[in-house]
Amino acid sequence: MELRAYQPSDCGEMAALFYETVHTINAADYTTEQLRAWATGEVDLAAWDRSFQEHDTVVAVEDGIIVGFGDMDASGYLDRLYVHRAYQGQGIASAICDRLEGRIPGKIVTHASLTARPFFEKRGYRVVREQQVERRGVKLTNFVMEKER
Repeated sequence: MELRAYQPSDCGEMAALFYETVHTINAADYTTEQLRAWATGEVDLAAWDRSFQEHDTVVAVEDGIIVGFGDMDASGYLDRLYVHRAYQGQGIASAICDRLEGRIPGKIVTHASLTARPFFEKRGYRVVREQQVERRGVKLTNFVMEKER
C-alpha cells in the first residue's frame, strides 16, 4: 500500500468509495433511511475537491485502486476517514491517521460515527459528547471525540 497526497483526479473515485463504505460498513449501526441521508450518491465534486485541496489529504492506494482516504484541516479537525469495504481491518485507517496526526501539534478533533467510535477510542481519542446531526431531515447519532497530543 502506498500513502500519497491527494490529486484532483482522485475525487470521483473517493466519492464512490465514500458511498460504498457508508452503505456497507455503516449499515450495521444505522438504518437504511439514515444511510441514504448520509450518502446520497450525489456528491458536489467541485466542493469536495476544494475541501481536499485546502486540507491535508492522504490517499491510500493498492494496485492502482484508492483503498482509503482521510483529510484534516490546519486546526486539527479530522474531517473524513474512509476505507474501502474490501480492505477493512488491514491497518489502512491507522496508517492514514498516523500520517495526519503526526503533522498537527496539539489537540485533534473528529466527529466519529457509531461504527468508527471504537477505532478512535483504541487510538486514544475520548468522547467529548454524543450528538444528533441532521442530514436531509434525518437525524444521525455521532460523537465529538478528541485526542491530546
